[in-house]
Amino acid sequence: MSESPRSPRLMKGALIAVDPANPLASVVLFQYNPDTLTRSITPNMSGGGSGGQSQGEALRLLGPPEETITVDVEIDATDQLESAQPQALALGIHPALAALEMLVYPKSAVVIASEVLAAVGMIEVVPPEAPLTIFVWGPARVVPVRVSSVSITEEAFDTALNPIRAHANLTLRVLNYRDLGLASAGGALFMAHQIVKETMATMNGVAALSGSISISAGIGG
Repeated sequence: MSESPRSPRLMKGALIAVDPANPLASVVLFQYNPDTLTRSITPNMSGGGSGGQSQGEALRLLGPPEETITVDVEIDATDQLESAQPQALALGIHPALAALEMLVYPKSAVVIASEVLAAVGMIEVVPPEAPLTIFVWGPARVVPVRVSSVSITEEAFDTALNPIRAHANLTLRVLNYRDLGLASAGGALFMAHQIVKETMATMNGVAALSGSISISAGIGG
């Protein structure tokens, strides 16, 4: 699965959790960019879009749509095993799977500290907050997300039963400024993403109009 040295260098998709306490454990760089990415977009309409809205409210938007991204990720240690990389020989792809799974785990240090403080009556236990997770899929798509589900199928193992090849299906809900607040880092990131979309939509309209004018001019000539 090694890439040819003449192949163009591709930008890798990634999931990055902004966690200052342990930044290295919060970066999931896709080993191979998935071939497909599925996006589901549900408009946030007044009245829920069910026909129960008041007269004159049918076109009113309450906020940005709810967007869900589904992506399949492949993880394979074949190249690393062929080059005898120590980590792959000792653990297979366990570290890569652990980085992916930690996106949905509360940090152990926070859980233990909260439990100790609660046991001595110093604080009320509050569920730990997950770090801001960012889905990166090229310069035009950098959005905050919440990992809704992770399904992992381990497909091959070494002699110590370490997984050496796996397939992971990820479901991500895009978080917007209504979820996070416009003044937050995540809310501002989503707004920047929306502005990029608006700009590209305008570019498309200009290009389409220019094409129509060119065709009309050609017919008229």
